[in-house]
Amino acid sequence: MRRQIPGLHLGQKDSETNLDGLFLVRVERAAYRWHWQKSFLELRFIVLEPAPSALRSFSGRLYCTDRALWKLNWFLRDFGYDSELLSRDQVDEKSLLNLQGVVRTSRTTLNGRAYQNLEAFAPAAEWEAPPSASINPAEDHRDADGL
Repeated sequence: MRRQIPGLHLGQKDSETNLDGLFLVRVERAAYRWHWQKSFLELRFIVLEPAPSALRSFSGRLYCTDRALWKLNWFLRDFGYDSELLSRDQVDEKSLLNLQGVVRTSRTTLNGRAYQNLEAFAPAAEWEAPPSASINPAEDHRDADGL
């Protein structure tokens, strides 16, 4: 029996699905995944800003190895995680839900598989909307002269 599965012939998703850059995001899902070599926290984010990417989602991992704990700590602090839980070395998956912050991401391919890198974090308060272009260039000139 033959089954029609649309998109099966595509080896990889379109490049449009790649989310590279700086985004204001909200944590939609968080799960700790145990692995004998590298346990990790798997996170799913919803993009809030910039507007063209709003409501798109992506996933990333933060490893829980001794060498990678600095990055997990950075993420938790910048996203406003409960400082009392953090001081007790505890991560509550439910407490991570709906936390907001800024993430810089990039895509990498390893062994033919694409991964989303979580490169940097910042508190949501540091998000700045991209500057909008002025409609009237004369207004920009007056503002620059202080008039």
